Amino acid sequence: MQNRFFEIEKKANQLRADTLAMCIKAGTGHVTSSMCCAEILATLYYADLVKHDPKNPDWPDRDRFVLSKGQASPILYALLADRGFFPKKWLSLFARGINELGREAPFGVHLQCTVPGVEFTTGSLGIGLGYAAGVAEVAKTDGKSHRVFVLLGDGELYEGSNWEVAGYAAHHKLNNLIAVVDRNGMCTNDYTEKIVALEPLDKKWEAYGWDVVTVNGHSVSQLYEALSAAVSASSDRPKVIIAKTIKGRGIPSMIGKLYLHGVTPTEEAADLAMRELSEFAKQHEAQGKYDE
Repeated sequence: MQNRFFEIEKKANQLRADTLAMCIKAGTGHVTSSMCCAEILATLYYADLVKHDPKNPDWPDRDRFVLSKGQASPILYALLADRGFFPKKWLSLFARGINELGREAPFGVHLQCTVPGVEFTTGSLGIGLGYAAGVAEVAKTDGKSHRVFVLLGDGELYEGSNWEVAGYAAHHKLNNLIAVVDRNGMCTNDYTEKIVALEPLDKKWEAYGWDVVTVNGHSVSQLYEALSAAVSASSDRPKVIIAKTIKGRGIPSMIGKLYLHGVTPTEEAADLAMRELSEFAKQHEAQGKYDE
């Protein structure tokens, strides 16, 4: 199993590289927001946790995945291309206008459901969890067995709509709903605990009636264990995994710095970011694991 986790980690780093190259070419895109959730997305899609069929994106029995932190659209686009939902060459259309059919390209900076494999258009904060809860409730009402996964940014937890949904989902026993919080601790212009403290975040979710577990969001083994337990749990509660991550993971020159949210490096900074990310991936492969 450890070998499989290592392969998923390598996939995460591949997605980082594809994402950075795509954003640099387009001159836009939320790079740091994408880098921090690479292992989360890779674990969901490469460890057979999210049931999906790239040849049939609208397969009725698929699990639904909602990227509520829609600014991280670049890395989800990269993942969906790698999984075969559409040709990888389409990634060159990211935020760049007209596609091969002469239509406006569907690969927006904020996530767009016109892209095969994308369930819901997001980017406005605080709407993904509500949509996911609605889809989960419909599934239960219709007697369907598919799960609904949703990835939230910690900054969007300032939106009160999330907590309204948290109470609703617990009250209605939406145990087919699994949320993951990308807990990188940073927002657009400051650190979350300096704006309005979110901690103790686990206790807040528990108070709303959710099953909660906290993991290292860059550890595929921890993510897999938590997600697998959430999928197989017999509890009638919705589940949330708080995944502690590093914004800009893999690119030291972009880690821990404010005002890089939504910023794509250019010129010398872009060259440096590419070199740093390449070295990060090479070191990972040489060691056979991340340098914790």
